[in-house]
Amino acid sequence: MSDSLGTATSVSLRVPGRSAPKRRPATGAPGRRRVGGALLGLLAWVVALIFVTPLLWMLLTSLHAETDASTNPPSFFAPLTLDSYANFFGANGGVNPWPFMINSAVAAVVSTLIVLVLATMAAYALAIRRITRWSDVLFFLLSTKMLPMVAGLLPVYLIARSIGILDTWLLLIIIYSAMNLPIAVWMMRSFLAEVPVEVLEAAELDGARLPRVFVQILLPLTGPGLAATALICFIFSWNELLFASVLTSTSAATAPVFLTSFVTSQGLFLSQVCAASLIISVPVLIAGIAAQDKLVQGLSMGAIK
Repeated sequence: MSDSLGTATSVSLRVPGRSAPKRRPATGAPGRRRVGGALLGLLAWVVALIFVTPLLWMLLTSLHAETDASTNPPSFFAPLTLDSYANFFGANGGVNPWPFMINSAVAAVVSTLIVLVLATMAAYALAIRRITRWSDVLFFLLSTKMLPMVAGLLPVYLIARSIGILDTWLLLIIIYSAMNLPIAVWMMRSFLAEVPVEVLEAAELDGARLPRVFVQILLPLTGPGLAATALICFIFSWNELLFASVLTSTSAATAPVFLTSFVTSQGLFLSQVCAASLIISVPVLIAGIAAQDKLVQGLSMGAIK
């Protein structure tokens, strides 16, 4: 019965003398995709130029003399010189920048290491061995970033003065660690949440204790996340100006504080500021280039899929 119905249906659909209409190839679809790809590539170049233009402007300004750098409108074709870079390194009897750079490096590196250790342990308790009311803990950490930094400046200054740690590396390390810890915990928690729990449980069944699980299993799996978190914490610590300018004076003054010395009562030394800014940005650029692959993997590792 079914065979007869199928034959009748197939026969009824056929019209004698007429062939089935042929489908036209979709020739426009690949062309539209190529045009769309070209437009996206052009848009990416435009956005990249927008972000790179300030750096190129700073570089060009730093290669001009002060008289040419401060003209309005700017003189693009003025003679180029390296006097601003020579003045930055104290060639003409200027201030030595190396103590400021060393202070920034010590405070940023040490605080970043402390934050990574504390944030990884906290994220382990929040993502893998979840404590009770772990979401409230995350919200509390996030709420600490809602207070404006200037609101805590006076209490921090009074406490530091009372215990005698003003203008020291220790104070900057404590401030930077407390400042970056909430962000690092949130980031590391998202990274550790992607680690398969079965791998950790298998290691524990084989007799591995928690320190060994951390060092040999957890840290290699979250290496890109650690690199991304470390780079962000380092950048925030390196660029911090508010607390460094108020809580330090001479012994522990950082590189951003050194940049403010170019703004004097005699005016703004624009060419020297641009040269100093580029040189001070070099450690961050080196760290970003060195951790580029890990950074891309880490930023995509904790993404919502």
